[in-house]
Amino acid sequence: MEEPLHRIRALHTVSTITVYQAYSPEIGLPAIRDGRFPAAWRPGRMTWIKPSFMWMMYRSGWGTKEGQETVLAVEITRDGFEWALRHACLSSYVRGLHPDRGTWQRDLKRAPARVQWDPERDLHLRPLPHRSLQLGISGEASSRFADEWIVSISDVTPLAHEIHGLVRDGELDSATGLLPREQGYPAGEEPLAHLRP
Repeated sequence: MEEPLHRIRALHTVSTITVYQAYSPEIGLPAIRDGRFPAAWRPGRMTWIKPSFMWMMYRSGWGTKEGQETVLAVEITRDGFEWALRHACLSSYVRGLHPDRGTWQRDLKRAPARVQWDPERDLHLRPLPHRSLQLGISGEASSRFADEWIVSISDVTPLAHEIHGLVRDGELDSATGLLPREQGYPAGEEPLAHLRP
């Protein structure tokens, strides 16, 4: 079956969705240990959460880029994630979706969350023709994320390194077998209607 151009692909349960972030060990290791972000993590500032494991691998260079050496799987409530979607604005202006550029700019400035759709990545981190959602949260949304939505935080850095090693060795079937089983997230039309270009 052909992939839709815009789709949220994620590991999810009936009540949670897993998103990925990468941090320096100074932030990532205490978050793993305590199940919440440490004081060094500043609530209220813009932070991006990524439901796509492979997009996180692309962004963090398999957890090797400076400041992104610790890759976290953050399980959050679906209620929280969908609150963010309902209160989000697209990060770029789309003629026909937004009344005009000025309205979009005002909405973007006020919104506690923003969405962009970036090309999904394959095991070689090359872009695929379909796009995955990235969710930027700030202000009220990032405070809610840190204080209310988090169910668990786990370290997937070893998994990232293991899959990367298999890709380097040309063992793509084995690498694919270790990937999180992401499926289409059943957000429904209403939360996404204002977010699809």
